[in-house]
Amino acid sequence: MPTAPHPQSTDELHQALQENRRRPYGRARTVTAEELVDAAEQFAEPVPLVRALLELQEAYTYGSEPRKSPVVFARLLTLFDEQPDVFDDRLRHTLFWRFKWVANALRALPEIPLASLRQWLTEMRDRYEKAGLGLQPYYGQAYQLAAHIGEDTALAYELWAGRTRTRLSDCEACEICERALYHLAAGDDARALRTWEPVLAGKESCQEEPARSFSYALLPLLRTGRTDEARELHLAGYRGCRRNPSMSGEVGRHLEFCALTGNEARGLELLAENRNLFDEVDSPREQFDFLTGVEVLLQRVEHLGHGELPAAGFTGRTWTATGLRAEVRERADDLAARFDARNGTTAHADRRRARLDRAPLLDALELTLRTRTLDDVAPVAPVAAPTTRTAPAVPESLPELIRRARELDEQGHPDARACWARLRTLVATRDYTHPEDPAAGPLVHLCADLLADEASRAGEKDEFADAAALHEEAAGLYDDAGQPGHAALARACALLATARTPAQDADGTEAKAAALTAAHASMVRLHEETPGLTPRQEARLLRLRATALGVRLQTSGSEEHIAPVLAEVDLLHTFATRHDVDAQIAGALLLRATTYAMSGDLPAALTGTDGALDRLKAHGPAWHLPRALALRGRLQLGLQNAQAAYTDLAEGLRLAADWPADTVDTSRLHSDLAGACLHLGRPDEALRHLTRSAELDLRGGSRFDAYCTYSNAARLSLDLGRVEDCIALLDSVLAEPDVAAGEPDDRLVAQLRLTRARALHAGDDLKAATTEFVALAAESAGWDDDPGSHAMIAAETAVLLGESGEFGRAREAADQALAAHAKDPRHEQLSNCLRELARLQAERQGPEGLADARGFLADAGRIADEARAAGYEVHGRPLDAALAYEHGRVNAYAGEYEDALTALEKALALLGEPGRDQEHVGEWAECVRLAGAVEGIYLERPAPALARLDAAVTRLTALGHTEESEPLTSLTARLRDEE
Repeated sequence: MPTAPHPQSTDELHQALQENRRRPYGRARTVTAEELVDAAEQFAEPVPLVRALLELQEAYTYGSEPRKSPVVFARLLTLFDEQPDVFDDRLRHTLFWRFKWVANALRALPEIPLASLRQWLTEMRDRYEKAGLGLQPYYGQAYQLAAHIGEDTALAYELWAGRTRTRLSDCEACEICERALYHLAAGDDARALRTWEPVLAGKESCQEEPARSFSYALLPLLRTGRTDEARELHLAGYRGCRRNPSMSGEVGRHLEFCALTGNEARGLELLAENRNLFDEVDSPREQFDFLTGVEVLLQRVEHLGHGELPAAGFTGRTWTATGLRAEVRERADDLAARFDARNGTTAHADRRRARLDRAPLLDALELTLRTRTLDDVAPVAPVAAPTTRTAPAVPESLPELIRRARELDEQGHPDARACWARLRTLVATRDYTHPEDPAAGPLVHLCADLLADEASRAGEKDEFADAAALHEEAAGLYDDAGQPGHAALARACALLATARTPAQDADGTEAKAAALTAAHASMVRLHEETPGLTPRQEARLLRLRATALGVRLQTSGSEEHIAPVLAEVDLLHTFATRHDVDAQIAGALLLRATTYAMSGDLPAALTGTDGALDRLKAHGPAWHLPRALALRGRLQLGLQNAQAAYTDLAEGLRLAADWPADTVDTSRLHSDLAGACLHLGRPDEALRHLTRSAELDLRGGSRFDAYCTYSNAARLSLDLGRVEDCIALLDSVLAEPDVAAGEPDDRLVAQLRLTRARALHAGDDLKAATTEFVALAAESAGWDDDPGSHAMIAAETAVLLGESGEFGRAREAADQALAAHAKDPRHEQLSNCLRELARLQAERQGPEGLADARGFLADAGRIADEARAAGYEVHGRPLDAALAYEHGRVNAYAGEYEDALTALEKALALLGEPGRDQEHVGEWAECVRLAGAVEGIYLERPAPALARLDAAVTRLTALGHTEESEPLTSLTARLRDEE
């Protein structure tokens, strides 16, 4: 099936070739390249065919199809032999360069005899000698063949490495990698890393580098103790090779790195992300490297007892880690045997065994912000209890177990849950026989208990409709069991759950408040009409009554709803104190403090929480302490006492470890601790708490909350300049099955993708960032309920397109942003975007781009007028002054220096003279500097320029702005030197 229109002229063919080069390597690019070769053959001119064949060979080479690359090159070589004049200097250089590509392709194919590989190298040497070219590239290929075979590598290395480089030598980065690998093979990690230094430091790069070197350097860095560097190179290097068939070997080494650093769960995640490589890699050598890395990972997963975990593998079936490992082992062993049979050595089998025999280098290395274990990625991962707490002892005797469960439940003790869980399992068995024991009561009573526990769990997950139904069912069974007090409690719980169920087709807040008012009234009647309540049952009913009114206050925020809550709390506290019900005394104190907090009286809330904590420490119950500390921590945050908040929250988290995981909202504790850390200037610790909070929510089933928290963590990491951490975190979250399937809120997923696109831009991956922004702009165009967000996304998209030099598309995106801005204004963001586009176009295109650049500035001027008329207060630079400055810069780029100077003087007038504070001092100094440069250098009027600069330096120095004056001083010195 054609993938592009059939070119009808050589110009159209050239354009189609250019467009295809912008595509990522893979089948789509390769198929199009094949079609363009067919199209080129219709033209009489040979040059278009040569260019199309070169594009096709590149697609095969970087698309991991080494079998086809030599065939295409043979056609090119024939054309060169028959029509050498067709090849200009550039085409001739490319042709001779690609002799190396063919040598590399032939080495990758074990079916090619060794004699044929050597024959090709002889052909390369003869051709180079005949053309008068240096032989260093030939000796480089001879060394790579020796290294591949595993024989005579030292001699081959000396013959290559000692020769002077030529124009056809591999790039510096690639040769550095080969030299480093030679030292690595000799066991000299330190020398290999010294050799790699220019590549690892980002001083040398090419299409494959530094990603290739990064993958090889990971283990040497670990072995020499440079773990932080290894972590950084893993994050940056993996992003450079993932899903790329021509770099599948590099992906395999990243999987191996995960396996040897206690990151097996991340390894499985990356394996799933690269599932395409099992089917798209046609290079046996790349397959060998990739599959060996996969086996190292799977071997480690199986060794840790998780062989039954699902693993992404070859298409056509589902795999477990154990099953996939067996398949991978068979295929990789076969490839090693084929290479070694061709080469007459055991090098590939030996290298494979060395990788598989490596012991882990570290027990655990935190690679990403989302550190997980194999337990976390199991298909059904339970919310594990904290490791510091021993699981509660559950009685073996069934009557004793039932008695113990009810006793703990009456106290509100967290360990009741374990007893109910055990009972639920026992009752569900076919051979369950209920004990004939008066203490156990009838089976219907136990079934009611289990339903009540299930209902409570549903309510904790905000599944209120289910909770209400379960409580009602439990109430009926309690009636049947002759337990009116329990039935009344169950019905009160059902009333509260029903009132909290989201209303349909009504004003949410008013309807919910009215429902809670009605629920409270019904509870009061139920309380009055139910005789024989025990003190604990009556206290729980009073607690439910107070809770209903507390939720109403939380919902409405109405001042008139405060007093009723406090009155109910007083009733509860008085009753619980009279009957010595410790849990409800503490509950009343905490409800009172929470009510003060909701009413805005934080000091009173803090005092109340202090009293509750004193009571809990003296009389218990101890399991309420973490919750009370969490409340006091949040109150301290509200009162701007971050250190006190941190102390309370950290202590609450420590104490929470003494109880089952669902006793305390530890996710909320981590989230609050993150806020305290940010206030204390400890952002890295805040990041750890945010990601821990998100992971706990995810494991607890609160996926929306988890993704919101991950989004916050990603934005924070980006703000901190931890770009690779941000990208790795978001890649992991976006790969979650429900996210990939589009199940969560589309705006939330868009926010995750938007942050990732910004991180890609910050990480200098302009192409990937632009692609993502363009997609987001297209999607957000349909957000009719939120045109403002589309305006901002389209504006950012326009800037990235401008940075890419695609000013036509940038103009289209800017027009989309302007249209959305008209519906929901975003004055500052749009003004910034348009000014930046003007600067980019003038800087890149000079006088030719001036008209379009001025068009962007005219739009920015209209937005400034709108903002002024609307009374909009800017948060950054004043729009009019910023616009005047940009007029000056744009005109300067285009050579219109008089207009530039006029605009800059206007900007200075709008900014006004600087004062002692820092507001706009930097902008003012930059305006003076640019005006001085335009006037003194380009308009060749140094005297007035020096006068301007001297006056500005004097003023800034007198005001104490020495840093801002330094560029002006430097320019002054330059102008005086040139006088």
